[in-house]
Amino acid sequence: MTSTPTRQIDRLYHELLAPKETQSVRAAVRRIAEHEVAPHAVAIAGGDERTDGFPRHVFDGLASAGVFRIPFPGEVGGDGLTHPATATAAAVEELAYYSSSVAAVFDVHCILAGNALRQGTEEQQQRWLRKVAEGSVVGAFATTEPNASSDLSPQAVQAEAIRTEAGWVLNGHKRWISNSPVAGFVVVLARTGTRLSMFIVDTALPGVEVGLPDRKMGNRGQLTADIRFTDVHLTDDDLLGGAEGHGLRHALSTLTYGRIGIAAAGVGMAQAAFDHTVAHLSTRHAFGKPVAANQHWQFLLAERATEIENARTLYTKAALRLDAGNPSPEPEAAMAKYYATKLSVDMARDAVQAFGGLGFARELGADGSPGPVEAIYRDSKIGEIYEGTNEIQKWVIARQIFGRAIVG
Repeated sequence: MTSTPTRQIDRLYHELLAPKETQSVRAAVRRIAEHEVAPHAVAIAGGDERTDGFPRHVFDGLASAGVFRIPFPGEVGGDGLTHPATATAAAVEELAYYSSSVAAVFDVHCILAGNALRQGTEEQQQRWLRKVAEGSVVGAFATTEPNASSDLSPQAVQAEAIRTEAGWVLNGHKRWISNSPVAGFVVVLARTGTRLSMFIVDTALPGVEVGLPDRKMGNRGQLTADIRFTDVHLTDDDLLGGAEGHGLRHALSTLTYGRIGIAAAGVGMAQAAFDHTVAHLSTRHAFGKPVAANQHWQFLLAERATEIENARTLYTKAALRLDAGNPSPEPEAAMAKYYATKLSVDMARDAVQAFGGLGFARELGADGSPGPVEAIYRDSKIGEIYEGTNEIQKWVIARQIFGRAIVG
């Protein structure tokens, strides 16, 4: 990304919902992101997953700055915030402003793997969650399979853990598992008889095989890969929460929290594209006047500013409800995820159009400068797909409107 434009959030958004604690976290993470993420954002966005790999230096910088402590209670080394989900969502937005990949790494490490571990036993939290909070290990979360993604029913999930005298033997194949090429552990959803359970699997165990990183259109710093489990021996201490059959509940709770994080990332990308577009339209002249003097761009950016306001409010409300003790803050979580990720794609596309040829450019041959918004356009699309497609989010919202008896 090119030089950072003026932050329009500071002019147009008036914070009336988020607690002072969250506002302080947002300001702190913004400063950290400017130092740890922004200088590397172009390289991350334009890299190749198999040659450039995981942005370890950025991950370690965020760990040193304490960013991974934000979501967690003090007893496992976290910040012990009163509104941890709301602060976490604000942190995701600030990271995504510079790099959707880094925001996604944070989301998987803290919101997915981390929140799953929050549902574990005290011993499991002390063993693994403390390491997540300090950033000494990278976490991953594995539900998706080649033939199971949105449908996480026991009939669809093929990974299976069979009880033995010594514990469990896990076999299965997971796909699109973020952070897996560098993860120290992965929380895995598997069938146990007729029900689903989750297991904490040390990736160093015999039988755990992580494949080559996938090459993707965007989010190239968010490494994804297949994981195969072949006769992986586990103990009851590895069964999340110490109880069999609670895997679907653990997964759905975690993915609901994840929707809020992905919504916040969508807002971060939309805000970045918006800021770049405002700066460009205000300074670029055509036919003797700024391009922003054309009513088309005035009206379009007015619409986008309103939508960014609405999207930020939606994810904040969902996070506040989560912090208030509602484990499924619907319809706000589904609304936020669907609305904010669609907005990020729409705003990124508008930004490319506003910049013209420069918007379409990845790098200028004349001086090697990066295109200002091309990476946002590539990165934004995945938000409409992962952690519950936007079609699934509309289905969740429809359930809230009409009820399960009609919608199913």
